[in-house]
Amino acid sequence: MASNSELIDRIEAQGTFLGHPKGLYLLFFTEMWERFSYYGMRGILMLYMTKLWMENGLQIPKESASLIYGFFTGFVYFTPIIGGWIADRFIGQRMAITIGGITMFVGQLVLFGMNTHFGLGLGLILLIIGNGFFKPNISTMVGQLYRDGDDKRDSAFSIFYMGINLGALIAPLIVGLLAEDMFATKGANGEILSYGFKYGFLAAAIGMALGQILFNTLSKKYLLEIGTKPVKSETVEVSEMADDLNNLTTSDKGMSTIEKQRIAVIAILTFFVIFFWAGFEQAGSSMTLYTDTYINRNFFGWEIPTTFFQSVNPLFIVALAPVFAWFWTSKYGKKLTTPVKMSLGMILLGIGFIFMLFATFEVQTATEAGKEVVVQKAALAWLILTYFFHTIGELCLSPVGLSVVTKLAPVRLASLLMGVWLLSSFAANIIGGFVAAYVEKLGAATIFVSIAVFVIALGVLMLLLSRRLSKMMHGVK
Repeated sequence: MASNSELIDRIEAQGTFLGHPKGLYLLFFTEMWERFSYYGMRGILMLYMTKLWMENGLQIPKESASLIYGFFTGFVYFTPIIGGWIADRFIGQRMAITIGGITMFVGQLVLFGMNTHFGLGLGLILLIIGNGFFKPNISTMVGQLYRDGDDKRDSAFSIFYMGINLGALIAPLIVGLLAEDMFATKGANGEILSYGFKYGFLAAAIGMALGQILFNTLSKKYLLEIGTKPVKSETVEVSEMADDLNNLTTSDKGMSTIEKQRIAVIAILTFFVIFFWAGFEQAGSSMTLYTDTYINRNFFGWEIPTTFFQSVNPLFIVALAPVFAWFWTSKYGKKLTTPVKMSLGMILLGIGFIFMLFATFEVQTATEAGKEVVVQKAALAWLILTYFFHTIGELCLSPVGLSVVTKLAPVRLASLLMGVWLLSSFAANIIGGFVAAYVEKLGAATIFVSIAVFVIALGVLMLLLSRRLSKMMHGVK
């Protein structure tokens, strides 16, 4: 522990920027470019899969595309538990981030160069593997920049989260512009005849490369030795402490129980957030397809590309994250425990889907020659309100969740338990994929109201359990 304290002393001696170590901002920009790559690709993925061959799509049925999307985004969050374990035990977090970044870069190039079903599968598999090495380790390194009990850690994760969403904000705009405008072929009436999806994937690859160059060039200077070595295995740690076992006090034995209860809290919170993300991730699947067909995207004579709406949530994140970062450190924010914050997040997500339900009431359709024709589309305001409430809910749940894992997890299991936390999104995205696949069978209104009622109920349940969970956290807020 002394060496860790000395390392933080040296990091603090480098000075701070806006009250935080400079290394935080290196991780901020590294994650920003990785998220640019991921969200740029994700923003066009459903359209790429479902558009016709003549439109440069893969002509996959919407139901199948929703399932592919769900399993892809699900496994993106499954492999971090493996990547976190490998980093903890064998290669260290810095090496894992580099391996992951290079693998994702190659995956994006495959999507750019191989516009076939095989190319889709290979590219997505490489992205899944690469993300497994990258995702849990960069989040864990943020927590390692701070001392135990430092109140600035929640604020740091809100800033880091803003970096994630800055990349997610820029990506769909650039990738959407490339795929739906600059490299798209349009008819005389402005209708898109074919899309430039491959150039969107190329832009995503370039973003990934920029992030890796930045990280590997500056990490030695601003992160010093953080993440360079694997954490010693639990077996080795116990072996080294064998001589002290006979001298353990009752308090020391109690710490083992405390550790177990804190890990149990991580597991309980992970279960709840599965259902938050299952609803939230509809933005990339069912909500994208719904927006493409049923939302009036006309803005003063210009039809906003569907892809652009993937930037609405991160735009709100970038605008509101500094407000939340300030609020969590205020005297009022400090009174709210993590379980209370997260329960509010789930309730707000449900409220957001109620606005999508209102949108379905405005839509009017007719049948011509056996095909559905949209007579009246829903107002754009409903979609914006949905994203707004989803964003507030996300800020109440996700960054504080990342932070609490780093505070509750034993040091030797930090990356592994961060992988467990991200595992919630694995289950959530697969569930979300099945939910999206049933939109056409059950109707959008049924899906939206079902999600709203379910997550609000879970949010209320978590609120009722919050005191018990806080006790099990033993002083961690």
